[in-house]
Amino acid sequence: MSEVDTKKRLAVLALGAVGVVYGDIGTSPLYTLQTTLSHDGMQPTPESIYGVLSLIFWAQIIVVSLKYVLFIMRADNKGEGGIMALMALALRGVGGQPKLRWLLAIIGIFGASLFYGDGVITPAISVLSAVEGVKVAAPGLEHWIVPVTAVILFFLFALQRHGTDRVGKLFGPVMVIWFITISLLGARMILNEPHVLYAINPYYGWRFFLTHGTQAFVALGGVVLALTGAEALYADMGHFGKRPIRLAWFNFVLPALILNYFGQGALLLQHPEAIDNPFFKTVPSILLYPMIALATVATVIASQAVISGAFSMTREAMSLGYSMRMPVVHTSREMSGQIFVPWINAFLLVMVLLAVFGFRSSENLSAAYGIAVTGTMTITTVLALFVARHQWGWRVPILLVVGATLLIIDVSFFAANLIKVEYGGWFPLVLGLCVFVVMTTWRRGRELVVREIKQGGLALSPFIENITEHPPLRVPGTAVFLTANQNAVPHALLHNLKHNKVLHERNVMLTVEVLEAPFADREERIHVSPLGSDFYGLAVRFGFAEDPNIPLVLSKCAKIGLPFDLMDTTFFLSRENIVADKRRPGMALWRDRLFAFLSRNALPATAFFQIPGNRLIELGTQVEI
Repeated sequence: MSEVDTKKRLAVLALGAVGVVYGDIGTSPLYTLQTTLSHDGMQPTPESIYGVLSLIFWAQIIVVSLKYVLFIMRADNKGEGGIMALMALALRGVGGQPKLRWLLAIIGIFGASLFYGDGVITPAISVLSAVEGVKVAAPGLEHWIVPVTAVILFFLFALQRHGTDRVGKLFGPVMVIWFITISLLGARMILNEPHVLYAINPYYGWRFFLTHGTQAFVALGGVVLALTGAEALYADMGHFGKRPIRLAWFNFVLPALILNYFGQGALLLQHPEAIDNPFFKTVPSILLYPMIALATVATVIASQAVISGAFSMTREAMSLGYSMRMPVVHTSREMSGQIFVPWINAFLLVMVLLAVFGFRSSENLSAAYGIAVTGTMTITTVLALFVARHQWGWRVPILLVVGATLLIIDVSFFAANLIKVEYGGWFPLVLGLCVFVVMTTWRRGRELVVREIKQGGLALSPFIENITEHPPLRVPGTAVFLTANQNAVPHALLHNLKHNKVLHERNVMLTVEVLEAPFADREERIHVSPLGSDFYGLAVRFGFAEDPNIPLVLSKCAKIGLPFDLMDTTFFLSRENIVADKRRPGMALWRDRLFAFLSRNALPATAFFQIPGNRLIELGTQVEI
């Protein structure tokens, strides 16, 4: 690819990143200052305006620019981002320390669960806040805000099947117009009140804490609204790559946001009464309706970042064994990370509509917003510090300084948002907790199933020796048995021999392993172990961001001395029927039943591994847990 083509490709990806990745954080000016300066008896005095603007500016610089764009995005797991990819990277770094690995896994799963809470609140508050601009232009239409919001959100989720690439190309130009527009609106107000730029000085943020005390601490819960979407920068890294995301942030998005926030502050210095909706009151009256329309489209786009991130995280969770198998649709031939997960799309749509009809306004939703975001931010920092220590080899003094700085900021934001729990913050917490229970139950349930299968299986080596001494009838062709244990005889093989009284000429024990890396290297992809009597052990390894295509891998085994004719190959699989038994040690009975329900509704392993149905024989086996 020539340098010109490379630059063109980079520009296209950067445009897509503006449309998908930065929609959430780019529409935060719609509600951040309004919420922060009117909460808990706060008044838009010059002192509070300067203080809040200073906090927003430095939060953008420290949390988004330094922490996420420069530090966290460095922790790419072979190009993939998101908290699940970060957790896998941290687990790989700590190596053989089981207790520490267990703790990091629990932390990572909880952070991922909170991200789904963010994925529900973000579309609801973003679109509601834009449609509420109608109240400024035509107060009589206020009763239409919630129904119109619901219709818009329905069409947004219906668009997802067309893929991030197409959605990004559609949304990118719109978001470019959005950022240019809010920049001009902000610059116009700053020219009228240039003194507002003094707020860049961190002294004003510090003085705000000294003079306002508890109110200033509570205000942090509003300031964090300016950071919503920062986690999506990392989660969507696999869709666009780190360089386009960084390029778009520093050269375009960050300057536009700063100009608009300070422009709203300039308006409030002159007209404190505009606090009821400072964003739309920076708009000239003649442009108000077009701006409402643009803001509505922009907030629809804002939801795309967390939706795309939720799709990526779900696929990673499935591969790492923390989620039931679901259908995954690839929407791009060029970027493997651009996917659509129909079940997650439907789940998010239902929960978002519940949030809209339950809270009914962006002001009410702002009370629910922030806890999931700041919780995920804190966990991301903890995992990234482990990566910095064990993967990058950072020295302890540097790690302590960086870690203390970032954690003090993250924990402060999280603590400020804990105040919101009784006012609606419980919603994303309950949602996150439910997702956490489902993910941990699936992981533990699979471990119990594998344990039961291993305990009840026959040792493979004596079985092969017995077959050699007393050979049964063998029929032409190759039989591939999917098994989790290379040292035990698969149940499907035993059932086939017992009921059909035959064995194939060649029998392959196939084990699929998922690595704590997004992609498996060529040399670690396939490992063959001859076991004698035309029995073979075959271990196939995939990364957690790959689609496990078994037939494709088998077609490449000829290079290592194990050729396959897929038309003469039969796949055998044991389909487990999970039975919850309270007499068995393991999980609580209700979790056993939940796992059994998830297992019955999971995508079959054959479809997940892309095994052709006309080459497959499934044999049932009952497993009690």
